[in-house]
Amino acid sequence: MEKDIPKIDLPQDWVIGKLTAGDIGLLNLYANYPCRLKAGIFVLCLGGEVEASINLTQFKVKPGSFITILPGSIFQIHKVDGDLQIYFMGFSSDFLSKASASKSGIDMHYIVKENPIYQPKEKALPLLKDYFELLIKTYDICGSQLNRNVINHLFGGILMGVSSMYKDQMTDKANLSKAEQISKNFTQLVMQNYTMQRSVAWYAKRLGITQAHLSSIIKQTTGKTCVEIITSMVIMDAKAQLKSTNLSIHDIAYALNFTNMSFFGKYFKRHVGMSPQEYRNS
Repeated sequence: MEKDIPKIDLPQDWVIGKLTAGDIGLLNLYANYPCRLKAGIFVLCLGGEVEASINLTQFKVKPGSFITILPGSIFQIHKVDGDLQIYFMGFSSDFLSKASASKSGIDMHYIVKENPIYQPKEKALPLLKDYFELLIKTYDICGSQLNRNVINHLFGGILMGVSSMYKDQMTDKANLSKAEQISKNFTQLVMQNYTMQRSVAWYAKRLGITQAHLSSIIKQTTGKTCVEIITSMVIMDAKAQLKSTNLSIHDIAYALNFTNMSFFGKYFKRHVGMSPQEYRNS
């Protein structure tokens, strides 16, 4: 089996494998800059630790963690430590676009977007490991050329299982304070609208509170200002596009809703310390 993780997307419908300490170089594909993934990826960590970020959330993956990375996520690895043992399974954007949508898939999308990491019960870890090992053996025998209907059923089963796991976790975290709920709703709005809206007043209006109240809550719950959160999402996306696409800087500026390339360049340099072209060449 070829051990390879896609940097952006998968050339075939699915891939599955296992990474150990000797494969850290593959994880470095994600370490130098943010990358917007087109594939959907499931990860089970049984050894070592990985510090990473998905969109606006930075977290530490420890042994016993199950991670779901949705298509369209901006992903970056910051640090890898210890005796790594990671199982991964990915499905390509082409496969996902043709896979039949299910309620499990829709539910999982909204649940995972807020909480990409799940901590399975300890007794469930050997079962998850055995499941990955079985699929790895299947992949070794059949490669990526399994009948698409078979892969569709495989994917559907995984969606149902993962959705059920994450729902259990959400039940445990349901009791948010009012401030935490507002902060959560603000973050969701930013992730959905940062390319078109960078005004704090717009977000406050959508949330039905004053700008001053929103600013106070976000500072209290995150330690950051509203503008810092909006800016971090814009810059993260800009970095991902500069490094992992061949789009012109003009097209990237347009995609992020800047009035012109010059304004985008000044905005980027103010927050990153170098011009978009310098960052692309670095």
